Amino acid sequence: MFNATVLRIRTPAFKITKNCKSKDCHSVLYTIPHGRRFLSTSSCLYGKILPRKKPRVVHEIAGLEPITYADRMHFVPGLAKPRFPPWDRGWKDPSHYTSPKLEDMPLHKDKPCYMFNQRTNALEGVRQALWLSKSVIVKGLPAQILTLAEDPANQIENQDERVQDAIKNSRMWDTTEIRPPRERFCPSLLHRLLHLCAGLQVSRPELAKRILAEKYSLAVTWRRGEDVFQVRGQNGLLLNSMTPVPVLAGEEQIQSTADQALETFYPIAPTIDLQRTHVYQEKNDTGFREGYPYPHAHTLFLMEMGNTPKLFPEQLRAKMVMFTFGNALARAQALYGKEPRVLEKPIVVQSVATNGRLFQFVVFQLNTTDLQSDSGVKNLAWVDEDQPLYEFAKVRPFIKKKVVKIPAGLSGYQPDTFKKFLALYLHGAA
Repeated sequence: MFNATVLRIRTPAFKITKNCKSKDCHSVLYTIPHGRRFLSTSSCLYGKILPRKKPRVVHEIAGLEPITYADRMHFVPGLAKPRFPPWDRGWKDPSHYTSPKLEDMPLHKDKPCYMFNQRTNALEGVRQALWLSKSVIVKGLPAQILTLAEDPANQIENQDERVQDAIKNSRMWDTTEIRPPRERFCPSLLHRLLHLCAGLQVSRPELAKRILAEKYSLAVTWRRGEDVFQVRGQNGLLLNSMTPVPVLAGEEQIQSTADQALETFYPIAPTIDLQRTHVYQEKNDTGFREGYPYPHAHTLFLMEMGNTPKLFPEQLRAKMVMFTFGNALARAQALYGKEPRVLEKPIVVQSVATNGRLFQFVVFQLNTTDLQSDSGVKNLAWVDEDQPLYEFAKVRPFIKKKVVKIPAGLSGYQPDTFKKFLALYLHGAA
C-alpha cells in the first residue's frame, strides 16, 4: 500500500517539474499531498542558503607597494584593489555623512555614563530605582493626601456620575469600534479626568496658578558610588505650578531615614538595563527656560498606551520614581547649585500613571542631593500600587455558553481611585 502511494505522488510531481520551470510551480507544488517531503521535487525550491563568505584579508608588507588596477580604470584579475583618499566635496552632504570615531568626538569621556530614559525597562523595578535615587519606600499615600481624599468639601458635585460619564465617553461613546485601541481611549480618559479636576478652580483660586506642559525634555546628572548616572528624555504630561508642593515628611521622619539601610539585589548590578555610553554631556536642565512663571513641578502624568514600549507594572512604577526624582533633583540643582547637601526645604514631586483602567500613584520627596554614598539622610518615596478605576467597559456583553458573564456598559466602578487622583491634583491648593 505504501509503494502504491509513493508511485501515485511521484508521477504527477515528475510531470510538473518536467513541464514547469517558472516560479508558478510554487503554488502547484503546495497542492500535492506531502509535496514538501518529496525532496527530488522540492530541493531546488527549498535549498539551503549558503553561508556568507568571509572577507578576504589583505596583508600589508612593509617596503612593498601593491600593484593595483587604478591606472587601467577597470577591474583586472590578479591586481590589488586601489585605495583612494576620501573625496572632499567642498560642502556638507547629509546623505554621505560619515561620523567620526567615538574617541575623536568632543564629548567623549573615558568614564561611562548610565542613562535612564523613557524606554528603559528596569529589571529589578522599584528596588533598582530606590537604589539609584538613594531612597526608602513607604507603602501607600501620605496621610495628608488621604485626608484630602476623604474630605467631602474637596469633592466635585455629582462626582461619581460625572466620572462614570467620562469613562463611558472614552471607552464607548467616542468611537464606533467594539473595542477601541488603548492609544485612543487612554489619553482621552486622562484629559477628561483632568478637565473634571480643573472645574474646581472657581472654589480653589490656587488652581489658576498651574499649567500643563507636554513634550518637555529633562536632563539631570548625579554620581552614585563611582558611577555617573543621568535621567534624560521626554516623558508624559507635567503639571507645573507657581508655588512648590508642600513638604510631607517632617524633620524627625527625615532624620530617621539615616538609620535605614538601602535594599540591595546582589549579584545583579544596579546598572543593568541602563543605556551605557561614553559620549555624553553632564547636563542639568529642568526643560524650561530661566524665568519661566511655572518653575515648580507638581504632578507628572504617564500613560501606558499601545504605541509605547510595554512595561510591566513594577517597571512602570520604577519609571515613575526615577522621573519624579529627576524633576526634583533638577529643580534642587537650579536652586542650590551642584554642591551635595541635605536640603533645608525638601522638594516634593508627584506622579500618576495609567493604562486606561489601572492607576499607579507615587509621591517623591527629595531630602538630600548627597547621593554618592549609602550613608546619611535618604529620600522618601510613597507608592500606591494597582488601583483600578473600573473593572469592565463593554460595548457588547460577553456571553459564554449562553450565559452573560459580563454585561454591556460600565461595571465595577471604584470611587476611591478617583478620590486619590483628585487629592493629588488638589494638593497644595486645598
